[in-house]
Amino acid sequence: MLLELTQKQRRLTTACISVFGIVLTYFVGYIPAIVTTLYMLSGDRVTSVYSLAAATPRDLKAAWRFICINWTVHQWIKANKTVGDIFEETVKRYPNKTALMMDDTKITFSEANTFSNRVASFFKSKGFKKGDSIALLMETKVEYPFFWIGLSKIGVTTALINYNLRKDPLIHSIKAAGATAVIVSAELKDALTEIRDDPEIKGMPVFQYNGPKDKQDMLSGATDLKKELDTVSIVQITKDSSFQPKDKLCYIYTSGTTGLPKAAVITHVRYMFMSMGVYFMHAIRTDDVIYNPLPLYHTAGGMIGVGIVCLKGVSMALRKKFSASNFWADCIKHKCTVAQYIGEICRFLLSTPPKPEDTAHNVRLIFGNGFKPQIWNQFVSRFQVAQVGEFYGSTEGNSNLVNITNTPGSVGFIPRSLGFIYPVMLVKCDEEGEPIRDSNGRCTRCKPGEPGVFIGKIKKKSITGDFAGYSDKKATEKKIVKNVFEEGDMYFNSGDILVMDLLYNLYFKDRTGDTFRWRGENVATSEVEAVISNVVGLKDCTVYGVEVPHTEGKAGMAAIVDPDNQLDVEHLSAGIKGALPAYARPLFIRVLKSVPMTSTFKVIKRDFVKEGFDLNAIKDPLYFLNHDGVYRKFTQKDYDDVMNGKARL
Repeated sequence: MLLELTQKQRRLTTACISVFGIVLTYFVGYIPAIVTTLYMLSGDRVTSVYSLAAATPRDLKAAWRFICINWTVHQWIKANKTVGDIFEETVKRYPNKTALMMDDTKITFSEANTFSNRVASFFKSKGFKKGDSIALLMETKVEYPFFWIGLSKIGVTTALINYNLRKDPLIHSIKAAGATAVIVSAELKDALTEIRDDPEIKGMPVFQYNGPKDKQDMLSGATDLKKELDTVSIVQITKDSSFQPKDKLCYIYTSGTTGLPKAAVITHVRYMFMSMGVYFMHAIRTDDVIYNPLPLYHTAGGMIGVGIVCLKGVSMALRKKFSASNFWADCIKHKCTVAQYIGEICRFLLSTPPKPEDTAHNVRLIFGNGFKPQIWNQFVSRFQVAQVGEFYGSTEGNSNLVNITNTPGSVGFIPRSLGFIYPVMLVKCDEEGEPIRDSNGRCTRCKPGEPGVFIGKIKKKSITGDFAGYSDKKATEKKIVKNVFEEGDMYFNSGDILVMDLLYNLYFKDRTGDTFRWRGENVATSEVEAVISNVVGLKDCTVYGVEVPHTEGKAGMAAIVDPDNQLDVEHLSAGIKGALPAYARPLFIRVLKSVPMTSTFKVIKRDFVKEGFDLNAIKDPLYFLNHDGVYRKFTQKDYDDVMNGKARL
């Protein structure tokens, strides 16, 4: 990160200010010019002027693209258009163009629109109307997005259910959206069977969709949706004039890494803004073909990726399940020019053996979020991808960032010269992520180099600033910070700790709740994970804090995946000792066969935190940091000493 100016940059900035002083002298006279120039040359003013000058070209480019986003979405709102309306306009422009393809199956825009209209007509005939909610439990198919687009044409909100959920989490997700019916694909009917006796699910109408290659056996009492849709004769839907762009479009769920998933409200406007944000900011073209191996029930794949298809007519290749070994082969097969990633995908790709496909593709841009900074340059060099389009944001939040300059490790930037256009910022916070208040009860903005929690001003009438929240009102309230800089203002709290450099590029540091305090210092788990992952050859690793009796704070513990039992503990000890300060070195190491992840490639830590270093609960190999800096096997005596406060920590 750029936190200090180089000597060359300082000389250049000084020269620019001196020239400015000469020009100023000509227009306003000697004394004002001398005073102004000396002021600008003093202390941090050189740094400030340099950062402003260096960031301005980037900010102007971003401002123009931001105008394109807002103009496009504003025109849609002004014309009272919904996502379904815009999709039909796209169909008129590209009727015979392939919208989605997967394996050897393709669907054109015209075919997709006919399918969505059949969905709308059928469910309208069953009495579903605006305000109703239907759960969609389905694996990736080319028809998937056109179920919820069809339902949106009659005002029905679709809950996009994570198809990996079972039992209680599945029941919770259906109930959280207030769904009154379920659409289920053939391959997931058993998951629904397991919960049909639940009092709030029992008796709920079930519509089962069997594809051409699926077994045709039906869930008891379910309607054969494929058969019904094939017989629908009305394929043109007349829009209800009461439908508005700010109506609910769908529910997309948070990943549930720290608890049960929350149903985030996605309005038509938010869907438009998020997908157009990535489209314009990354300069995606209508003749591009995007490779999308991500689940379609989540924001990245189903909202941003598919949104670009539906609203702009870009073609997309899908994959049912991400495969690191087939990623580039698929891109070559489908002639993709753009690809999506999320979470750990890029690390998985980098860990595969080198092969000709690594550079035989035509992908110029790969975009997504969660790209690890420590592998950025290595990834670009190996796979010859011209641009990494990292973006930052949550499904529900109004605080979004985009890296449009290929700055390694950055999740985006705050416009240095145009910050008033987009009021997002970092404010100082404690180790729990709570904003710190001054004597007047107000928050304090962070300076470059100071970590803080990322917040965005909530503006109800703004396209970019609104926060629709969750289906749960209490969960919504928890994400709002009030009276931040003045009485009555409200900001969305992202829950993420970021830090910025002099050019206002932002870098992810940690999620609140992941950071823990040990030996009087805050430890960012993401930074420790990055070090350990590099030491052990990019293997899966997760770091968390655990309670230790008779001590303050939490001790670090790392869970490392080593299915072949080949972990070199001495090499690991040396690597950690050489790269991390003493307080950040994990006290415990747990070696696993695998680590549980969400379907969006985020590690689920809650069970690890609960089990801690309890030898009675853990059967995996455990190691303990000895006073000589080398990890040793954690024995029952070690455990007893730690629990009794006798261990040397």
